[in-house]
Amino acid sequence: MINTDIEKQAVRGGKHAALVGTTNSFSYAELVDEIARTVARLKERGFDGGKAVAVLTENRIEQMLVYYAVAKLGGQFVPVNSSLSVSEIAYIIDHAEATVLIYDERMREVAEAALNQDVKTPGLLLDDFMATNPSNVDRLPVSELGNESGLFLMVYTSGSTGRPKGVALNQAAEVAGNASLIEMWGMGPDDVNVIALPLGYHYGLSTATGATLQSGGKAVVLRRFHPRDVLDALQQHRATIFQGVPTMFAMMLEYAEQNSLEIDLSFMRLLISAGAPLSKDLRRRFALRFNKEIEDYYSLTETRPVFGRFWNDTTPVPEGAIGKAAPGVQLKIVDADGREVAEGVTGEVYVRGPSATLGYLKNEALTRELFCGDLIRTGDLGYRDSAGFYYLTGRSKDLIIRGGANIAPAEVEQVLGTHEAIGSVAVIGVPDEKFGQLVAAYIVPRSGYLPPDEVLKAHCAGKLADFKIPAFFVPMSALPLGATGKVDKNALLAHWMEARQ
Repeated sequence: MINTDIEKQAVRGGKHAALVGTTNSFSYAELVDEIARTVARLKERGFDGGKAVAVLTENRIEQMLVYYAVAKLGGQFVPVNSSLSVSEIAYIIDHAEATVLIYDERMREVAEAALNQDVKTPGLLLDDFMATNPSNVDRLPVSELGNESGLFLMVYTSGSTGRPKGVALNQAAEVAGNASLIEMWGMGPDDVNVIALPLGYHYGLSTATGATLQSGGKAVVLRRFHPRDVLDALQQHRATIFQGVPTMFAMMLEYAEQNSLEIDLSFMRLLISAGAPLSKDLRRRFALRFNKEIEDYYSLTETRPVFGRFWNDTTPVPEGAIGKAAPGVQLKIVDADGREVAEGVTGEVYVRGPSATLGYLKNEALTRELFCGDLIRTGDLGYRDSAGFYYLTGRSKDLIIRGGANIAPAEVEQVLGTHEAIGSVAVIGVPDEKFGQLVAAYIVPRSGYLPPDEVLKAHCAGKLADFKIPAFFVPMSALPLGATGKVDKNALLAHWMEARQ
């Protein structure tokens, strides 16, 4: 059960800092008490488990209170990424059948607009909810409440079909995934983790914040990512851990270089990068500026952790490797026929981490495609060397990963396809040093004229999250087709690369 380790930490060291936010903080004893109060708040509003609660806010430590309270009641928690568009948020609320959407003041406009799109879910301001003084605070032991194996967490991530996929997880998976990370990274009560990852993503919610609290460490939660704020917080709190996506590290480096800052982060134990490929040049320049290496980590929303470096392994990670298999991971690498390949041979990675999804909510077809027996098809290509290190060499799936966020080309194509000036369109990811990939749209205009980029971006605004809007619009007389009649996106990428040589 998710709350079990939190309550154990409260018994062992109740005064130890647990959650630190912008304006408030909780020790472990206070955290357990406030979770109980949040359980009572939910009960007084008619929530008694078996239902979904959606939360849409910028990073707030109160999100974690709702997360643990919903877990204790045996309900479902739905974190909503605050950077999504109104229509995307409305879809998630409706698809998850959320009984309420809790949002903060900074997200009020977007939340209310989403709820007005024929969504029957009521909205509730987070500060109003937390200000409620419940009359009956029930402090039953965690073992008497909750549901370990039933549906608990629904994390929505972009899929190749264009619609967000609801990745379903139970409490046992959350606990097991965190436990594996704690073992791999040697996490404990002495750790201080500064968290600027969005809590609307699984990476920020569970891998960063949840694992820190399960280990008894201190989680310092920033409202949002800004390189100055992160660098200040790392020094102020003497952080031992920071997790981010490559874009975050690139922006931290850029900020330090532009402002001629000399910051020594060698006091930190771990700087973890995940969500997108980490370039060799970024890693090198960051280490020179901050006197601390960034380490690669790999997982999926569907299963975690998968690959990383063990804290007590003194063997250097070879250049190009992502690390070794995390504790409790099952995996194999297979060829196109599903046969396991030998060491050093590239194939698709099939894996099951300690935390594994129950499947995609309300989508049996996609769930069947995801699993091969008990293992999950990652869509990533890679190989294993004789020392047990793994290397990822590419993706077999069509997703674009921009700054650690998944973007479905089909979704962008659908939106652009509604513009009257566009005849046909194909969207691909193109390399970028800062974001890993950017979105490029290849367009065949209806009448030979392509509107200016600003017009096309304005057409996408409100229909797509900002990070999904193409950075480039490339006119074409025709799109290249493969043997099956489908657009040959490899040819488009080759066209892009050739044009920039």
